[in-house]
Amino acid sequence: MFKSKSIAVDGVGAAWPICLGYIPIGLAFGVLAQKAGLGPCEIFLMSLLVFAGSSQFIAVSMLDCGAASASIILTTFTVNLRHLLMSSALAVYFTKSSRKKLGLLAYGVTDESFAVNYSRLKAGKWDIERSLVLNYTANMIWIISTVAGGFGGQFIPAGAFGIDYALPAMFICLLVFQLNGQKYLFVAMLSGVLAVFLSLVLPGNMYIVAASIFSATCGTVLKKIFEKKSLKGRAHDQ
Repeated sequence: MFKSKSIAVDGVGAAWPICLGYIPIGLAFGVLAQKAGLGPCEIFLMSLLVFAGSSQFIAVSMLDCGAASASIILTTFTVNLRHLLMSSALAVYFTKSSRKKLGLLAYGVTDESFAVNYSRLKAGKWDIERSLVLNYTANMIWIISTVAGGFGGQFIPAGAFGIDYALPAMFICLLVFQLNGQKYLFVAMLSGVLAVFLSLVLPGNMYIVAASIFSATCGTVLKKIFEKKSLKGRAHDQ
């Protein structure tokens, strides 16, 4: 009993900063979804079944523009491919966990929950049970916030309070906290410049994925080159 209580307290304690961010963004999404013609029930189902803020914002935007179902599905699937990488990075810490728990964990992986879980797993004293509590606490707050926004959207004019800027603001904040060195800054700048260029030649939102993959690959290659030079330098000094 005490162990379960400790797990719950640790998981919720780690989740509350994420939840504080999810509330305004979830409300903003709910308002935008309501303006796009979705009802509270549809917003609830999207948040429950998809649970990916960026994809939900993109899907609602495309729905509002009258995009075809196939293009919406393909775009959101492509944007969410990063979850495969995040889930793989977490899975190495849970080699002894059951497939059922891993499946439940994979559902709740988002950019924010991944960042918190990964950092705590690297630091130690963190496990899959605490990760699950964190993920599902954030999931619950997200669903409640989006549905609340859907109900309140009818009372808010379109574009009021800068609501349509909520998601870009969140990603800018996440980016700033990840700029821990020159390599990260280089990759961020390369990705931004490349995305602007590719937006002129690639249809839809594919330029975002292409720029991200290319920039991340360049960053990985540069990191390995610097690591090899560092190892050679140490060997030479010895």
